[in-house]
Amino acid sequence: MRVLLLGGGGREHALALGLAGDPSVEQLIAAPGNPGIAALASVRGVDPCDPAAVAALAVETGVDLVVIGPEAPLVAGVADAVRAKGIAVFGPSGEAARLEGSKTFAKDVMTAAGVPTARAYTCTDADSTARALDEFGAPYVVKNDGLAAGKGVVVTDDRAAALRHAEECGRVVVEEYLAGPEVSLFVVTDGEAAVPLLPAQDFKRIGDGDTGPNTGGMGAYAPLPWAPAGLVDEVIRDVVHPTLAEMARRGTPFAGLLYVGLAITADGPRVIEFNARFGDPETQVVLALLETPLAGLLHAAATGTLAGHPPLRWRDGAAVTVVVAAEGYPAAPRTGDVITGAEGAGIIHSGTRQDVDGALLSAGGRVLCATATGADLTAARDAAYALVAGVELAGSQHRTDIASAAVEGRISIPG
Repeated sequence: MRVLLLGGGGREHALALGLAGDPSVEQLIAAPGNPGIAALASVRGVDPCDPAAVAALAVETGVDLVVIGPEAPLVAGVADAVRAKGIAVFGPSGEAARLEGSKTFAKDVMTAAGVPTARAYTCTDADSTARALDEFGAPYVVKNDGLAAGKGVVVTDDRAAALRHAEECGRVVVEEYLAGPEVSLFVVTDGEAAVPLLPAQDFKRIGDGDTGPNTGGMGAYAPLPWAPAGLVDEVIRDVVHPTLAEMARRGTPFAGLLYVGLAITADGPRVIEFNARFGDPETQVVLALLETPLAGLLHAAATGTLAGHPPLRWRDGAAVTVVVAAEGYPAAPRTGDVITGAEGAGIIHSGTRQDVDGALLSAGGRVLCATATGADLTAARDAAYALVAGVELAGSQHRTDIASAAVEGRISIPG
């Protein structure tokens, strides 16, 4: 199988590792890729958000499968352009990707499907935002209605800050706050069959103890020793299948990766958000534990044959990833700094580039992900932080508490 992977971040490097490790993959091509991906794939300088250019590349390279990593190409309709050429693609259509591209659309689908989620209002002016904030009370939850690279959500007790965020975004969804630990569940689907991956937990805030502003994610771990028994089956039954049925009813079936962001509340799981692709950095830990060949799984979803795919196999133990971010992230990350110590196994490239002399430089806010597995969560966590200790990047920052609450048994579900 020849595979084209779109994207150039940490999620895509993790996907590239999984795809390159599948014996059925004869050639892996990536666009635009990054220095880490370039060690695994042939890299092409094509804009992943240009539907015509991606479709032309897929035809030119004669690939059997296109895997779309980031959300922006999906919302731009890249999957539609590739499918129009008769090539299998893992990723939803532009219309189906509105589950991530518009928070309002996602809420409409959830309401129609009877999916348990937070009450919410879409607001486009200060008056309607203020009324919604007053109705729900603090903590205030304000979400940019459109794509915001994982940083469009503000959760705050400061009403003025919530109003400012709404004004900056223009069109927002104001929701009631859902109390309880959060879970990320990836579901591979061909529009009808749905295959869940291991639940994971990520860390959105920049600072230890979940302090500071939201980021694209500062680390993650899997599996979740504290998760309620039967959680995945319940979410598949009450969330995933009703959502897929509603999308099909609307004439926009969803095929690809449905990311279900959940809060485990006193009343059970409640959907915080849907995404239309693998999450970053949760992908790094989930795929590190997946023993089933990745390309075959994604190809089955892309070709409508997922129901016949063998049950997934998982490695024993746990996985932890810790993000090494640039100085100034998330507000104003500094780029162009030299990175050393990023050559070893387990270092996943998120925002890197090579200069003309071959030196590795920082090129984004989240620069690297130190990813490790172990016999248990403690061992995986220790191994991940050992990798972090070997990386040198001037002014870099990372959280020191990834997975620590789970290791110490400090996560509880309200009730």
